[in-house]
Amino acid sequence: MTSPQAPLRVGLVQTRTPATHAAALAHVAPLVRQAAEQGAQFILTPEGVNVLQKDRAKLLPTLVSLEDDPVVRGLRDLARELSVWIDVGSALVRREDGPEGGKAANRQAVIDPTGAIVATYDKLHMFDVDLPTGETARESATYEPGDRAAVVETPLGTFGLTICYDMRFPALHRALALGGAQVLTVPAAFTRPTGEAHWDILLRARAIETGSFVIAAAQGGFHEDGRGTWGRSIAIGPWGEVIGKLDHDEPGVLIADLDLAAVDKARAAIPALKNAREFTGP
Repeated sequence: MTSPQAPLRVGLVQTRTPATHAAALAHVAPLVRQAAEQGAQFILTPEGVNVLQKDRAKLLPTLVSLEDDPVVRGLRDLARELSVWIDVGSALVRREDGPEGGKAANRQAVIDPTGAIVATYDKLHMFDVDLPTGETARESATYEPGDRAAVVETPLGTFGLTICYDMRFPALHRALALGGAQVLTVPAAFTRPTGEAHWDILLRARAIETGSFVIAAAQGGFHEDGRGTWGRSIAIGPWGEVIGKLDHDEPGVLIADLDLAAVDKARAAIPALKNAREFTGP
């Protein structure tokens, strides 16, 4: 008889990322260390953890490739030193295949305990919106969207990668679950108006629909570049239950233990992934 697998301990790092790379690394590194000290085997950071600057003219000249980014390099060093997996929720980086001064990439990178980048994912869905509050966002003006989904198999479990606004598109999460993902990562820099209205509801819906764990590490508070983000990092089980949550927008760490056997149980109880049918119309 085989013994049950021990729960996977994850650490969700909530940040208020500054507008320079050096300050961003100094900000996130102690939080990653704190998560590792609390036993986290897999540590997720928010979207834009390497720099947040909404002024395109100021941001683009500071960006370098993923391999050369000082925050990513610092996190690779930490993964190696601490012997943990680190998911760089996203780094804003220069595209290797893009023209000089062209659009950037909003790129997630999974780092193994040797410090190697084993998978990347470019954000698929661009947040182009005019909010009722008068706030506007045009991500497509700065970032080139990705064109592929990404599932990462690790000794800890299988992870499906998404970034922030992706959470509003159920088809992506379904595809990741059908591709074997047990845990869906949702690093984010969610706006405060939409966060208050939709953050918990959308994330719980994605967990329930796919029978997956959802871990969402968020930016929180009011940033140097003038934006406000919602925070409230959260871990959700495959039945839609909240496992843990930070009820604030201050920087911090959320630790959650994930029993990955619960994924198979949830998908057996509600076999929506198997029962879905193709259809035509309307």
